[in-house]
Amino acid sequence: MSWSEVLMGNYAVPPVTFVQGSGTELFDTEGRRYLDFLCGLAVTSLGHSHPRVAAALAEQSRTLLHTSNLFATEPQLEVAHRLDALVRSGVGQPGRVLFQNSGSETIEAALKLARKHHGPGRHGVVSAWRSFHGRTLGALAATGQPEKHEPFQPLPEGFRLAAWNDIDAFAAAVDPTVGAILVEPLQGEGGVNPADPGFLEGLRDLCDERSLLLIVDEVQTGLGRTGEWFGHHHAGIRADIVTVAKALGNGVPIGAVWASAEVAAAFKPGDHGSTFAGQPLAAAAAREVLRILTEIDAPSLAAQRGAELVAALQGLEGVESVRGLGLLIGVELTAACLQGRTAADVARTCLDAGLIVNGVTSTALRLAPPLTITPAEIIEGVAILASVLSRGGEATS
Repeated sequence: MSWSEVLMGNYAVPPVTFVQGSGTELFDTEGRRYLDFLCGLAVTSLGHSHPRVAAALAEQSRTLLHTSNLFATEPQLEVAHRLDALVRSGVGQPGRVLFQNSGSETIEAALKLARKHHGPGRHGVVSAWRSFHGRTLGALAATGQPEKHEPFQPLPEGFRLAAWNDIDAFAAAVDPTVGAILVEPLQGEGGVNPADPGFLEGLRDLCDERSLLLIVDEVQTGLGRTGEWFGHHHAGIRADIVTVAKALGNGVPIGAVWASAEVAAAFKPGDHGSTFAGQPLAAAAAREVLRILTEIDAPSLAAQRGAELVAALQGLEGVESVRGLGLLIGVELTAACLQGRTAADVARTCLDAGLIVNGVTSTALRLAPPLTITPAEIIEGVAILASVLSRGGEATS
């Protein structure tokens, strides 16, 4: 039975079926090896099938799988404590954690928390053009990509967009109905676009001046990937609400919302909930992931390996420029290299050659390998990319 006969068509038919992974490597049904420079969209930061995470899952599966959030379970408390400490390792005050199941769900919860904190009349949210915050209705409404909105109109009201890296545009978008600004410290799906120096600081000042909440979407950038524990730590600013997912479970679905104690106090029993959020299996994985990330000093590792990867990419034939932070990198391709192709076409050719990347815009590739990638794997992966790019228009598969 074919893929299209049993599954909905919201994803293209997969070109490869993977059956096994270890570290930076993946293997398909034919036994072919690939280097994974995408990490399941910045998820498997510790690499595939990390033995300690696998052991934690196995042990928890034999111990307790589910109780619902009407009761407490052991893994949750340590995860919440560690997340609070990591968020506040930048600049911040004590906070509280709410577990969710995914990145989109963390955005929904953050939006509801902001509304509850302010009360009626200040439900508006300003986010950035080309941002990406998720595909549920609220998260989609906040996403700055109108082409994704059209099939699902009308979306929830109260959302408005301002130019990325333009503090004046954000200030102009704020009126008395606005209660929060929602921003990524580095736009991932929008093209791997880092915030300019001063932009995040300016947003913090704007929020303080106008009594707004600053919600920082760290779903893709959090937990060491950018070279700091969280992307907004590069700016040394305080966030009111922080959303986390992706790397938190290293492939096990789990997300979390951190909020300052003052803001978190707005949620009362019954205001928000989830049957599975923070359930024992996912929390056990997250607990081990956070322990390991701390032990390996994930931010320093990402900064070091990211510098090595950027250095290897710069100067390659077909590379116009390289941008990003840590191990979340955008590679802008030259027009001569593309020759009528898109970056997605180049990514498919890379896949055929044994390297997994993706076309994040029509002209740029996104690279987000595991933080545990080795220098030798960086050299090997860049060599594959160089070979693909050097073929120019002949590389079309």
